[in-house]
Amino acid sequence: MGTGVMHRVWNAGLVVQPFLALGRRRNILVAETGHDLPFRIENYPYADSYGRETVTFVRTFPHSRFDATMIYDETRAQVLDYLGSHQHIAAPLQLAVDDRGGLVIRSGRQRLLEGPLAVRIPSAATGTAVVSEHYDDRIGRFRIGVTVSNPLLGRIFGYWGTFTAAYVDVAEHGVPASVRPRREDARR
Repeated sequence: MGTGVMHRVWNAGLVVQPFLALGRRRNILVAETGHDLPFRIENYPYADSYGRETVTFVRTFPHSRFDATMIYDETRAQVLDYLGSHQHIAAPLQLAVDDRGGLVIRSGRQRLLEGPLAVRIPSAATGTAVVSEHYDDRIGRFRIGVTVSNPLLGRIFGYWGTFTAAYVDVAEHGVPASVRPRREDARR
């Protein structure tokens, strides 16, 4: 569990507002902007209804929420990120370590999983996310930065800030229903 401040939350303005508003309805994108916004991140490990090891990444801002659940796909030997409250967008992730010892995550080609559809989203209609997170010994807090870029529009959305973490014993307290997706999808 992390609590902190996003020092800046921004987006590319009017051109992306329809997409942000649509994504906000299913907890996919953060439509608000501002400086020094309080936020909370909730990471819980659990086994989903398909028996897959899963980790939640639920980020809550004052007026929006961004849900993601990550699973390890043994068939492809990669981590998959299911976005939103209904897991209707899936993207493979590339994980790396930066020179500070921090985690860098880059999203791959997204697929839409809606009803019977399971199709690749054209790159012109999607974004590539780059997430950077590391512990800053100097300030005693974690630093996080997220930038989402589109091949036609450039940088379209992002935030960066700092937070502190507290650790919860999942075996003792369980995983709150509020951080689990409303629908789980096993498609890749």
